[in-house]
Amino acid sequence: MKIGLTLPSFVHGVDRATTLAWCRRIEDGPFSSVALGDRFAYWSHELITSLAFAAAATERVRLVSTVVVLPTYDEVRLAKQVATIDVLSGGRLTLGVGVGGREQDYAAVGAEYEGRFGKLDEQVMVMRRIWSGEDVIDGLPAIGPEPVQTGGPPILTAAMGPQSLARSAVWADGIAGFDLAPDPRSVASTFRGVEDAWRAAGRSERPWLSTSTWFALGDGSEDRLRSYARDYLSTFGPAAADAMAELCQLSDPGALRDAIDGIAEAGADELILVPTSSDPTELDRLVDALG
Repeated sequence: MKIGLTLPSFVHGVDRATTLAWCRRIEDGPFSSVALGDRFAYWSHELITSLAFAAAATERVRLVSTVVVLPTYDEVRLAKQVATIDVLSGGRLTLGVGVGGREQDYAAVGAEYEGRFGKLDEQVMVMRRIWSGEDVIDGLPAIGPEPVQTGGPPILTAAMGPQSLARSAVWADGIAGFDLAPDPRSVASTFRGVEDAWRAAGRSERPWLSTSTWFALGDGSEDRLRSYARDYLSTFGPAAADAMAELCQLSDPGALRDAIDGIAEAGADELILVPTSSDPTELDRLVDALG
């Protein structure tokens, strides 16, 4: 199982120097990817711009969106941006997509919240046609550039429920999940559901199986992990945020190693760890914990 790292772009006050330090340390470390999340109604850095920055700051690791809230975007513009990043990164991009869970992000950009699931399916099809060089608007030339990866970057779905997975199994290359605890048994159950959806859709290829989770190490790590989670989840209300934050467990090396072992046994291809601190020395603690 590969281990990826999300940049701390959701930590308040992160600047260029810090982001560059994380990119370079991830590139030089035992990690497989640099990942980035997406929210509009939040103080985080913008996803597409950050992916472009990471592409320029790295040479080896893959670039993963976890995930683009696709119905809040114009799919034609996004397809062009994604293809450009794929070209400029030398074909290292993986595009995770989903509908998100916060109506505020839709309101922030004037996007329709209703009908978002069906819209996502249609948008993916349009983007794949663009990357394949097809004309998508009558009378206009094909939209470039041509991605390095044939047919465009791999697309992962954030879908979790049976209906969403059934739709995603038609077009996705795998899943980009997220787990609070994380509980390896729950992760394994989700992965088996993904595999069942792929078979039901007549897919012969194996889906890429990945999930993400928050972690914290060092002094005050448990409080930092829970505090970060409560703040991030505060849009769901104080009670729900408190309850979900209490599920987060990865605040010491032993818990981290146990979770990694359990998720690997569940069949994961990649686990993406999401930091709750922007301090680059957190990566030193992580490498020590990983052994």
